[in-house]
Amino acid sequence: MKLTENELREVIKLLESGKPLSDEYRFKLFDDSREVELMWNGKTNEVESAVLPFQAIEHVDEPRAERDTSAQASLFEYDDRGRQIGGWTNKLIWGDNKYILSSLKNGPLRQEIEDNGGIKLIYIDPPFDVGADFSMDIEIGGETLTKNPNVLEEIAYRDTWGKGADSFIAMIYERLSLMHDLLAEDGSIYVHCDWRVTAYMKAILDEIFGPDSFQNEIIWHFIKGASGNERFGRKHQTIWYYAKQDESKKFNRKEIGVEYNPETIARAQRGEARYNVSAEALQERGKNPGDVWSDLHPVQGNSIENTGYDTQKPEKLLERIIKASSNEGDIVADFFMGSGTTLDVAEKLGRKWIGSDLGKFSIHTARKRMIKVQRQMKTDGKDYRAFEILNLGKYQRQHYIGTNQKLKEQKFIDLILAAYKAEKIQGFETFIGQKAGRMVAVGPINMQLGRDYVETMVKEAIEKSISRVDILAFEYEMGLTPHVQEEAKQKGVDLALKIIPPEVFDKRAVEKGQVKFYDVAYIEVKPHHDKHSIAIELIDFSVFYNQDTDEADLKSGQTKIVIRDGQVVKLTKDKNSDIVSSEVLTKEWTDWIDYWSVDFNYESRKELIPVFKAGVRQTLEGDTSVEDIKKENIEEKWTGNYIFENEWQDFRTKKKRQLDLKTPLHEFSQSGRYKIAVKVVDIFGNDTTKVIEVNI
Repeated sequence: MKLTENELREVIKLLESGKPLSDEYRFKLFDDSREVELMWNGKTNEVESAVLPFQAIEHVDEPRAERDTSAQASLFEYDDRGRQIGGWTNKLIWGDNKYILSSLKNGPLRQEIEDNGGIKLIYIDPPFDVGADFSMDIEIGGETLTKNPNVLEEIAYRDTWGKGADSFIAMIYERLSLMHDLLAEDGSIYVHCDWRVTAYMKAILDEIFGPDSFQNEIIWHFIKGASGNERFGRKHQTIWYYAKQDESKKFNRKEIGVEYNPETIARAQRGEARYNVSAEALQERGKNPGDVWSDLHPVQGNSIENTGYDTQKPEKLLERIIKASSNEGDIVADFFMGSGTTLDVAEKLGRKWIGSDLGKFSIHTARKRMIKVQRQMKTDGKDYRAFEILNLGKYQRQHYIGTNQKLKEQKFIDLILAAYKAEKIQGFETFIGQKAGRMVAVGPINMQLGRDYVETMVKEAIEKSISRVDILAFEYEMGLTPHVQEEAKQKGVDLALKIIPPEVFDKRAVEKGQVKFYDVAYIEVKPHHDKHSIAIELIDFSVFYNQDTDEADLKSGQTKIVIRDGQVVKLTKDKNSDIVSSEVLTKEWTDWIDYWSVDFNYESRKELIPVFKAGVRQTLEGDTSVEDIKKENIEEKWTGNYIFENEWQDFRTKKKRQLDLKTPLHEFSQSGRYKIAVKVVDIFGNDTTKVIEVNI
């Protein structure tokens, strides 16, 4: 460090007055040899390092056959068509990809990834449109209902674009840093963006991967659309292609050839000197598509591919990328997966995959999509892989408590009460709040709320003449509802069970009163016995949502779709009288159901999570090198939960709007008492599970 006397005096003066130093002192005071660097307000080199165990929610092994589901049909008829491949299980992960990437990079699951060759290809299509949101259009009763984003999604949008380019760059920089570390040494990454952020993205990728890792600036050029009178039509998006190490990257030129122009083939057939290759050879290998792709069209509204996502990319686009930079059996990942196009194409091309998204509706859309892919691949005689649905679940809550200024559990409960707008009270064993004449109890922070807790609470309510109670919990023990409510009602206690939404983690959402607590949904099923077989019939499902219930902003002659107390209602204001009329669109309870599935032998598969052995490293510390993540340092731990094995499922598609409400007969190999789990996913992507016991 060499400063003149005048420079030293200026630095001291600026520091004493609390004013910032000019940029020139950054290079004079610190040893920084970088000639070019991207800077933004709040830049930091800190990268998330938490390791949160992944919670297994569901396992989809063998898809339901597409056939008649009469009572005589067996669940899976044996044939020699496509089969499930053993070994690696594909992963569909719900949650914040910052924590997901950190946990994959530093946690025990890294060992499984490395054993399968590491992640060879990452494709991401991050939210580069500042005007985009998480709303979705859902068809119901012949009308279109707009599903508003939940507060967690709104917070994600605000964190991405709240400070404009600064917050977007901060968000994507940290995640790309984690992806770089997680990517295999011979891996590649493709980052999709448009004119809003493409310049920033190039600078970020150069800084993280190094300018020598740059491979291509791919221009995806649209043939149609983008006309305008005020400027040239915006008819392309950019895909940045980088390799972690240029010398070891994969690039399968022979897999991505496109057709030559007919005139080129004709010249080769005539033997013109310019082409030292036969027409047959040209046709076999195809032409290099170059870095301007104008032969791949966006997803159209009437396309069979269309899932309803505005940002959905065509399968042909991902097919070219995946074929170019990965081989069969390689792991392909997409951490902003949206509707799951990357996973869809990866499965069809024989790749392993990892996909994640913050939106629960995205996870549900991808689940349906991948089951359809499995079914088709089995029908076509192609092999497929099982996939599992994971999330960070209760472990993310534990991390929040442990890292948010060492927030104690009591302060966390206070936060929940504030979000519920309840007044804190004392002097009770189980009740900690009061709201509108109802006592409020908050369930355990890091485990499911079970029957014992409810019974203790009901006992105290009876002893102290309390007749109305709200219980708030993150998760409820499977099969707990609605039975405990009926039992409590018989004892004179009106019991409401409500779900604590993830949005309580955001202080801003709590302060603005944006957090909504929903009642637990209700499922009713009926088993049908036939000797050693059983079929399950879904006979009722109820939800209690509310959305956009305010009529104040309804203008004369205008129509609005709202949700009131679990009913989708169409409101219309007469343009002459201003009288508002209403029409219920959810004519049947089945209108709320998008998907349902059955595990005929629940509790047959324990949820085992890989964790570091005691003394190796505490689970939540993080920042571990690949060398430290060894099999001898990892053990499996039973969480006390069971994995829902998806043995049968039915769901709505564009072509199939009606649901089968009764499963085929499932045959059990031996007599005994079994637990059967039934999962229902509503049109918003929220799932509810019920467990029943049967004697066989």
